[in-house]
Amino acid sequence: MNIVCLDLEGVLVPEIWIEFAEVTGIEELKRTTRDEPDYDVLMKYRMDILKEHGLGLKEIQETIEKMDPLPGAKEFLDALRALTQVIIISDTFEQFAAPLMKKLGWPTIFCNSLEVAEDGMLTGHIMRCDNSKYSTVKGLQSIGFDTIASGDSHNDLGMIRGSKAGFLFRSTDEIKNANPDIPAYETYDELLDAIKAVL
Repeated sequence: MNIVCLDLEGVLVPEIWIEFAEVTGIEELKRTTRDEPDYDVLMKYRMDILKEHGLGLKEIQETIEKMDPLPGAKEFLDALRALTQVIIISDTFEQFAAPLMKKLGWPTIFCNSLEVAEDGMLTGHIMRCDNSKYSTVKGLQSIGFDTIASGDSHNDLGMIRGSKAGFLFRSTDEIKNANPDIPAYETYDELLDAIKAVL
């Protein structure tokens, strides 16, 4: 039995933090997992910047409400879900994901959670498990699934390499050049065809 594991940001929806950086004009918030492999380091960096500017969960959620999936993402996801089971495995947070899941037709998502103070400021984050994307594909394999994975960032490489088949999607030249053995695609049609070929 196959199950496809997809990253969310950069694959199906725009990068939330980049969108928020555009809205607020805070260039430093454009740093993502494409740039920083250590997620704890990245989140501490982000929370320090938010605190400095007096921004909290409410402001981020207002930006997310106005975001749409990437063009063609819902159609790709619908076509894929007609063929096999799909789970989105993301390092985003429950407090961010719901409006985007609604626009994608409520796919299953495994993600993390934010710690939020009474004043709405972000004070920490709770990861669902260590090395969550790799751990999740290994967990799925332990209950009888063959995993096929795709993502765009450093934190997707574990689940891509740990799966029966894995693909980079709209990744950076740096990541593609450092991982030349992983097939890399730029369009949903290409990715769908690659997944179909290994189902």
